[in-house]
Amino acid sequence: MSLRLSTVILPLDRWHEGGCAKWQRAEDLGFHSAYTYDHLSWRSFRDGPWFGAVPTLTAAATVTQRMRLGTLVTSPNFRHPVTLAKELIALDDISDGRITLGIGAGGSGFDATALGQEAWTPRERADRFGEFLPLLDRLLTEGAVTQEGDYYSAVEARILPGCVQRPRLPFAVAATGPRGIRLAARYGQAWVTTGDPKLFEGGTPEQSRAALAGQIDRLGEACAAVGRDVDELGKVLLTGFTPDRNAPFTSVEAFVDFAGRHQELGFTEIVVHWPVADSDFDIDPDVFEAIAAEGAGRLG
Repeated sequence: MSLRLSTVILPLDRWHEGGCAKWQRAEDLGFHSAYTYDHLSWRSFRDGPWFGAVPTLTAAATVTQRMRLGTLVTSPNFRHPVTLAKELIALDDISDGRITLGIGAGGSGFDATALGQEAWTPRERADRFGEFLPLLDRLLTEGAVTQEGDYYSAVEARILPGCVQRPRLPFAVAATGPRGIRLAARYGQAWVTTGDPKLFEGGTPEQSRAALAGQIDRLGEACAAVGRDVDELGKVLLTGFTPDRNAPFTSVEAFVDFAGRHQELGFTEIVVHWPVADSDFDIDPDVFEAIAAEGAGRLG
């Protein structure tokens, strides 16, 4: 299977001061998908411009035609399944069925406390995600939903007319732990990982690939447990968080080597960050464009 190459565009720019042009350029470069982060703010970008994911994707849908669009990722940190479902069917409609929802359990960053709540423990995040995702699945596939949960409820919630994509838009479920991987196996059309965070600082590329291979093995076991073929799921690697950091983006050759090694593990899509100067994603724009133009084609 050929390897798809996608990008993630951080929502940093005013739409008429560079934001629009990036999304259009991403399509011109031939990326399979262009995603954006769904956060209220994020890490070193906290004190600078940061725009909302759904409005950004809505605008992007109106200035592109072929490229898929999506979040990478949305989480329950500041979302509710009912309101999110309503926004998603509108976005899927405006894009004429080009939306993928990347979704995960969330983390302990700024989103976790921006609404005034205490940050949830890892177990509570997993508990909430385990309730959030099945309810969102029902909302996007059924005409009316009533469900009472410990964290999320819906009372005669009508998400009509539903998605353009049937039976609903695809979920790309970000997960590395056992509970999240089980949810990916049951509800996902794709699975997303950034690698093993424990290896980011002190690990080696070889250790990282071994950890990723283990994650894919566990995904296969989870799929088998629910009667699914693991090959039905796309396997998405969001780059920039493995021990290699930006080394694969120093040249087309370095990227082809990196991507090929991960393709051999079973990955079907590699996502690279659009360059952001003076940040963790400070990639040479010329090399980035060369990778987009040549990288995926050389992988076959």
